[in-house]
Amino acid sequence: MSNVPEDLLYSEEHEFVRKIEDDIIEIGITDYAQGELGDIVFVSLPKVGEEFDQGQMFGTIEAVKAVSELFCPASGEVVEVNGSIEADPAMVNNDPYGEGWMVRFKLGAPDELDTLLNAEAYGQHIGE
Repeated sequence: MSNVPEDLLYSEEHEFVRKIEDDIIEIGITDYAQGELGDIVFVSLPKVGEEFDQGQMFGTIEAVKAVSELFCPASGEVVEVNGSIEADPAMVNNDPYGEGWMVRFKLGAPDELDTLLNAEAYGQHIGE
């Protein structure tokens, strides 16, 4: 059974969103996603200053068994990248909602967060 924290928002593509400030969000992959991928060996993330639209690919994550794309749950500009996971990708497996976060975005369209799933809806989406 996957960990689905109540205080986060989720995309159907298995990214989570945590509001840090009014217009700053933190993005990573869910516990369910890291479990499905298995041992993560490489993460490719964007650079600070890059801008993305909602649904646009912003990076990739490579596990022993597969490579998956990472998609923006909301439009915005990258303001911080978690360099620690580039050095130690296993952090995503060990602590996806904590030390394993990937990027922080300055929201371009905050109302896009309304299109994301709450914890209950995401739990149903993954069959829990």
